Amino acid sequence: MGQWWARRQWSTGLIVPYQQGRFGEAWRSYPALRRQYHPELNAGIALSQIPPAADILVQWECDAGHRFVASPTEQRMRPGRERRRSSWCPECAETAAPRRTVALPMRTDVTRPRETEPQVLRERRPRPSRRLCTKTPDLPAGEAFVSACAPAPASAVESEMRADLYATLDLTPGLNAVRVTRPFFDHLEVWPDLALPELRIAVEYDSTGRHGLEHVGKREDADRRKDRALRCVGWEVVRIRTGGLFALGPFDLTVAAWNARTRDRLMDAFRAVRGGLLVDAYVR
Repeated sequence: MGQWWARRQWSTGLIVPYQQGRFGEAWRSYPALRRQYHPELNAGIALSQIPPAADILVQWECDAGHRFVASPTEQRMRPGRERRRSSWCPECAETAAPRRTVALPMRTDVTRPRETEPQVLRERRPRPSRRLCTKTPDLPAGEAFVSACAPAPASAVESEMRADLYATLDLTPGLNAVRVTRPFFDHLEVWPDLALPELRIAVEYDSTGRHGLEHVGKREDADRRKDRALRCVGWEVVRIRTGGLFALGPFDLTVAAWNARTRDRLMDAFRAVRGGLLVDAYVR
């Protein structure tokens, strides 16, 4: 870390190449990493002075006291499918889900040519092809419907948001999926938090969650894939981003919480997407 800082001093000609807070906004949506980073372990350099994509090794310390080294990019992309706080630390993650070690058959004689080895040792098993879910109904692309595979609402805020919007707009309630043309997690459908079929707008409520794992790293990539799949079938996506998450699309809102003001801003976003004449026709 000290050598990287010295190189930045030389290349910029400044004693302090990056002032504190320079990259604070980029790290704001990673509360777990802000807890794991300690300046005293990294030559006294603050996390807000480190670019998120810097090609350096940084020392981190998890809540359990494990110290490890990882680049900022590697650490930001660490959360996977598991929704556990241990996902942010490689040692905690290994303890929570140990890797399975499979013993391979040994060669009986290292002097024999490889051609005489058993066929099973030379052939690789082909990867099983992933099949698409057959529960998705055969509907035109862009059609909204009720899906048996859609997950349940993840938070009480989503239910409150849904109730407030349906009380404001006279739209078809209860639809939770949109048929798309490209596979999304083995389905030809995506599941917005709120689907408004008359406006062809999908609303998503995003927060980092209890352990700072949601909608960051690889899950942010999944959000972007979901948005592209919806836009390819004529839908627009409006994301309500909380917890320091930055906007992903042109109509996204960055807010502190869901309230009446956020609802009014969301209505303005709908008008920006589809026009006030169409949106106001559905206002109760």
